[in-house]
Amino acid sequence: MPKVKKKTLNLRGNVLDLTTPVVMGILNVNADSFYADSRILSVDQAIERAASMRSEGASLLDIGGYSTRPGAVDISAEEESDRVLPILEALGRTFPDLWLSVDTFRAAVARQAVEAGAVLINDVSGGTLDAMMFETVARLGVPYILMHMRGTPQTMTQFTSYNDLVPDILFEIQQQLARLRALGQTDVVIDPGFGFAKTPPQNFQVLNQLEAFQTFDAPLLVGLSRKSTIWRTLAIRPEDALNGTTVLNTIALTKGADILRVHDVREAVEAIKLVASCQPVA
Repeated sequence: MPKVKKKTLNLRGNVLDLTTPVVMGILNVNADSFYADSRILSVDQAIERAASMRSEGASLLDIGGYSTRPGAVDISAEEESDRVLPILEALGRTFPDLWLSVDTFRAAVARQAVEAGAVLINDVSGGTLDAMMFETVARLGVPYILMHMRGTPQTMTQFTSYNDLVPDILFEIQQQLARLRALGQTDVVIDPGFGFAKTPPQNFQVLNQLEAFQTFDAPLLVGLSRKSTIWRTLAIRPEDALNGTTVLNTIALTKGADILRVHDVREAVEAIKLVASCQPVA
C-alpha cells in the first residue's frame, strides 16, 4: 500500500511530527454551525473550550468564523475577521504552546490571521474561491490545507456529478497542488473534503478508497466529525453522532489519515492510541 512520505509540517519554525496521527480541535466562532454544541460566541467561551481540548490532547485548534455547512449564510470578509481575530489573539496569549489554524477561503482573512498568531491556513475551497489565496500562502510561509470542494458553501450540493468519483477528485486536487508548488509552497496537507460537493454515498466511497490520496506525497487530513453522512445514514441527530464519528475516524486512521479534525478531542485521541497499538512492532 502506498505510504505518505512527508510526515512533518513546519509551523513557523516548530516541527509538527505526524509519524503518529494528531488531532485538530474545531472552534466555530459563529452561531450558524450545523452542530450547535461547537458554536463559540465569546472570547471567554473560546478560552474555556480551548483549555478543554488542550487537556484532552489536541495538537491543533482550527478557528473558523464562516459557517460552511450546506446553504450557510454568506458574510463579509470584515465580519469574518471581526469574529476570528480576537479569538486568535486571546488564545495565542493564553496558550502559547498551542498551534492555531484559521479556517478561511479568503486571502485577506488568512493574512490577518497569520499576523494575529495562526500558523496554518485551512481553506475549504482549495484555492478556488479567492484568486489571491495561493500567492498569499506562499508569501506567508505557513502550511496550507488544500481541501477539495466544488462551487461555494451555498451551491456545492449542485455539483455532485462526477464521471469517476475518486479519480476526478484526485485530478482536481492535483491541478491545485501543482499551482501551489509552482509558487514554492512545500508544506501542503490534503483534505478530500467529506461532505463538500459529495453525497453521503459518495463520502463513503471516498473513505473506502482513502489510500488513493496518499499519492500526493503530503499529509492527509480527514474531517468527518458529526457530519450528515453519519447522522442521516443512522437517522439520528448531529448531537448523537459521536459514536459514528469514532467509527469512521478509526477506518480513516487505518487508511492513512494523519490529522483528524474533530469536535470531540478525547475520543479521537483514544482512537489514535488504540489503532497505533494494533500496528506491528518495528
